[in-house]
Amino acid sequence: MTEVTISARIPRELAKELERLMREEHLEKSAALRKLLHLGLKDYRLDRALAELSKGRISLSRAAEEAGVSVWELIDEAARHRVTWVADDVIDDTHGRRRK
Repeated sequence: MTEVTISARIPRELAKELERLMREEHLEKSAALRKLLHLGLKDYRLDRALAELSKGRISLSRAAEEAGVSVWELIDEAARHRVTWVADDVIDDTHGRRRK
């Protein structure tokens, strides 16, 4: 993987949190920043995919692909975030069929 250098200004409070992470995880600053950036982007991709899914703009499989997770993981995350991607009338129809 080719790496690039990025510089950014952050609030002092974030710098203190970064230093705490570095101590706790025994990481150098660049490794700590990479870890946080990776985790933040992962959450961002998931949140964005769930938002698009709930609005009906993308399919379940496309949302999973964009979030970088399996369809089953996305279903679990959608349930955890209380995101509905199936129309209520379809859910009602499905529940009605189970009762018969």
